[in-house]
Amino acid sequence: MKTTPLSTRILMLLVALGVAAYFGYQALRYLDNPLTTTMAYAYTVDKVVDVSGYVVRSERILEDNTSGLLRLARAEGERVGVGGTVAAVYADQASLDRQDQIDALESRIEQLEYAQGASLSYEAAAKLDSQIAQNLLELRAALACGRLDTVTSHGGELRALVMKRDYTYSGDGLDGQLESLRQELSDLRRQSAGSVRPVTAPASGLYSAVVDGYETVLTPEVIQELTPSQLSALQPDSTAVSRVGKLILGDNWYYAASLRTGEIREIQEAGDISIRFSKDVDRDLDVVIQSVGWEENGRSVVVFQGKYDLSQLTLLRQQSAEIILSTMSGIRVPQEALRIVSQTVTGEDGRETETQITGVYCVVGVKAVFKPAEVLYNGDGFVLLRPASTIKSRILRSGEEVILTANNLYDGKVVGQ
Repeated sequence: MKTTPLSTRILMLLVALGVAAYFGYQALRYLDNPLTTTMAYAYTVDKVVDVSGYVVRSERILEDNTSGLLRLARAEGERVGVGGTVAAVYADQASLDRQDQIDALESRIEQLEYAQGASLSYEAAAKLDSQIAQNLLELRAALACGRLDTVTSHGGELRALVMKRDYTYSGDGLDGQLESLRQELSDLRRQSAGSVRPVTAPASGLYSAVVDGYETVLTPEVIQELTPSQLSALQPDSTAVSRVGKLILGDNWYYAASLRTGEIREIQEAGDISIRFSKDVDRDLDVVIQSVGWEENGRSVVVFQGKYDLSQLTLLRQQSAEIILSTMSGIRVPQEALRIVSQTVTGEDGRETETQITGVYCVVGVKAVFKPAEVLYNGDGFVLLRPASTIKSRILRSGEEVILTANNLYDGKVVGQ
């Protein structure tokens, strides 16, 4: 059996004792001065009221007296003028397939014509590169917002731009291709004559392909008189259907929700307010209170009115939202970092008075420096602060190392090495 030399065993014992002594020293040091810090950072807090209600618009369902294959011609939220085509009805599948061929030929011809005019043009290529990059961003934004209704159109535009880019430097020999494609397009249009019927808009407005049955139940006039119980009992009209879709008229939209009396008073006192929908809209929308209904069991129906961004709201109906009353920005720190210290102030008459000052200790170099601050907001485990000193070295800033715990903490104490 092999034995370990005595010198080796002594060396291993000394190493173990050294490691134990090091960790023991660190533990004693922590217990003697348990300094912990965190980073202060800029933060914004919204004071909100959570609500649930209905998006209301002035809507007109388009008549669906079609017998054939329907193909929509407008994107969701696209503006349509009086008499504008919103859809086309094809007599049979062959007619619809022929229209697909016509669309593909028109796109190809448009791409070749562009390439013919922009051949060997550096400016045209650079412009296309910029358009492709912008379209990619719009496509990504549509996917992130869940607006699948616009993804298809963005994808088609992107494919067309990429093909234009491919043809930009190959303008030679395109005349023959264009002539052949134009002749083929003319033949297809002649064959399709009489097999398609357009569906036009009876009024101007925004087009929406979705009919949910609330178009006749929830109108700007009806919601003014609803009680909370009536609003919660609303059911869609099962007879309101249309494959063609609907038009959204005017520029105003409304949001009707049942709120408690205290919440209504708080919103009215806030003055300028905005609304943040839980999905499909990527920014806050300014609104005003249009009406407050009759009180019922401590609640009333409040109707908010908005004047812009109607095209983003065509697919919204029953929706949760936040009414934003105010926004506060400051420096966020944990509540345990907040301290109140006593300071002696000498007045103009020479008399000394003791005052309490709120603030935090920050690590500046190797010392703890007290920085006065005003509490703007108390949150869940944190506070939002605003600097309360005009002395440059005492101004609290975002990114500073704030002290959370330390023994015998005072201004100027050495806390680092």
